[in-house]
Amino acid sequence: MKHALPRSLAAIALSACLIAPAGGQPKTAPAPGGYPSKPVRVLVGSPAGSGSDVMTRAVAQKLRERLGQSVVVDNRAGAAGAISLQLAAQAIPDGYTLATLSAQNVTAMLLGTVTTNIPKELTPVVLMISQPYLMVATPSLPANSVKELIALARAKPLVYASSGVGSVVHLGMELFKSMAGVEMTHIPYKGSGLSMIDVMSGRVQLAITNTLTAAPLVRSGKLKALAITSSQRVQAMPEVPTIAESGVPGYELRSWYGLLAPNGTPGALVSYLNREVGGLMNAPEVKERLAADGAEAAAPNTPDEFRGVITSEIARWEKIIRNLGIREKQGG
Repeated sequence: MKHALPRSLAAIALSACLIAPAGGQPKTAPAPGGYPSKPVRVLVGSPAGSGSDVMTRAVAQKLRERLGQSVVVDNRAGAAGAISLQLAAQAIPDGYTLATLSAQNVTAMLLGTVTTNIPKELTPVVLMISQPYLMVATPSLPANSVKELIALARAKPLVYASSGVGSVVHLGMELFKSMAGVEMTHIPYKGSGLSMIDVMSGRVQLAITNTLTAAPLVRSGKLKALAITSSQRVQAMPEVPTIAESGVPGYELRSWYGLLAPNGTPGALVSYLNREVGGLMNAPEVKERLAADGAEAAAPNTPDEFRGVITSEIARWEKIIRNLGIREKQGG
């Protein structure tokens, strides 16, 4: 059964088509070596409708206009991004195969679900988006706040969904459980889009998920927003409190998306793609669409700066995983 993208998600992709043609936005530098002379493939390790998929399709559309070649989004969902990252690591390093990277790919690598050594086997291109998450519940759940959720979870068994074992949203909910002193059962799915279907239907009670996927579903009444995971409320949903202000002080969870290339990709191509994609993410129309759903385009950054983000995220999540003892609890 096919599920249509929520309207505001589709609007993000559509906005990329509405930005002024490439002729109105001069390139920062000519493409090296006549690149590209054939279609460019971007591997996405999650299903259609996920936050990274929507973002990548928006970028791909605009890149097509700027590069004069097709930019094909290739969804290789499953295993928390392991399939797409392995394909990227094994691809010819000629700039014609790229891959998205998210925080959940890093956590999955630390837990062994992703076997590709991301910092050693892939080359950072550019950090694209930073975003908080939403804690959402099925509309029928008899809790309308985090405090009410904690009380309910202490009184009866609850089940939460995630986009996969080892994903940031899985670890984020385990962190919430630890800090709030509650127990809940975990059911992993192959992507946030699939997990949201079962939260909406009530098959599972709640989840933490990305704002790009959840915000339009909350606005349409298909999901109930309990809290946002950032340290402060976001402009897009000022009425939604943070988890930290709702009874779990100190709680914070954010994610990000970036672009990778196979090791050995010429430095001139990596720099060129960095400038092009970074410029697209900071185009006013794209920034406005992202902000409407609580996400932020990353400030212009270099490949080395993105590498630094990956390194710091690995260290941060290693500490969280160790403190939670999550290696022993992967299945639950």
